[in-house]
Amino acid sequence: MQSVLSASSRNGVLERSKIVGILNVTPDSFSDGGKFFDREAAVLRAKEMVTEGADMIDVGGESSRPGSEPVSEEEELRRVIPVIERLVKEIQIPISIDTYKPGVAKRALQAGAKIINDITGLTNPEMRKVVGEAKAPVILMHMQGKPKTMQENPVYSDVVSDIKEFFKTQIDLAKESGITEIILDPGIGFGKTLEHNLTILKHLSEFTDLGFPILVGPSRKAFIGTLTGNLPALERLEGTLSALVIARMNGASYVRVHDVKEARRALQIADAIVSA
Repeated sequence: MQSVLSASSRNGVLERSKIVGILNVTPDSFSDGGKFFDREAAVLRAKEMVTEGADMIDVGGESSRPGSEPVSEEEELRRVIPVIERLVKEIQIPISIDTYKPGVAKRALQAGAKIINDITGLTNPEMRKVVGEAKAPVILMHMQGKPKTMQENPVYSDVVSDIKEFFKTQIDLAKESGITEIILDPGIGFGKTLEHNLTILKHLSEFTDLGFPILVGPSRKAFIGTLTGNLPALERLEGTLSALVIARMNGASYVRVHDVKEARRALQIADAIVSA
């Protein structure tokens, strides 16, 4: 079976950027909390994102916004599994599950999800076992700390070098578990200051020599609001698009976004320039 991640690339960077549409099946996500908590609303939004140009739908049942409280595995399963089971029957693009819990990942794969999006970067050996046994692709993200406290005082000696070393370690551990299809996400906004986020985006190309495609998720993040006059999350579209285009020009292959239609239009131009 052809990999869900296979695509033509140039120097390790995909020739056309891939859009991962965010589907938060939660009551408390930072930008759309509760909007798609209803199962029917979630399914309709996923279908809408497909028509808008999404290449993947990322389903999440636990908010990872700064200060958020974790939810139980049972509650997370209750939120995401029925949505995944519906979507695999009704849309044609791959579904990823945004979770750091091995039990949720395993059930989601059984329900039809194809990709694991782990904000803890496969630091849990049980998660590596689940992903390796399923031979599933994984989005391996960097996060300093935990969502509840990660933004209190993030410190790095060199943010790009530190994240790169983390990736090298986790890639080796992933390979030992039989995981070969990896997307690297430096974790914009996950235990990073505004300056850290800007530095990561500016030097994103430094991650491409690790040999795996890069994903960025700046969509509606707080640093965009700060830079544009403390705008609320729903007014950060223009700033998000600017960050996406910069990321694409600096080597990103995947982008994780709320606003799929607008991101696709902006990235069509960036893709054309990258491929020129």
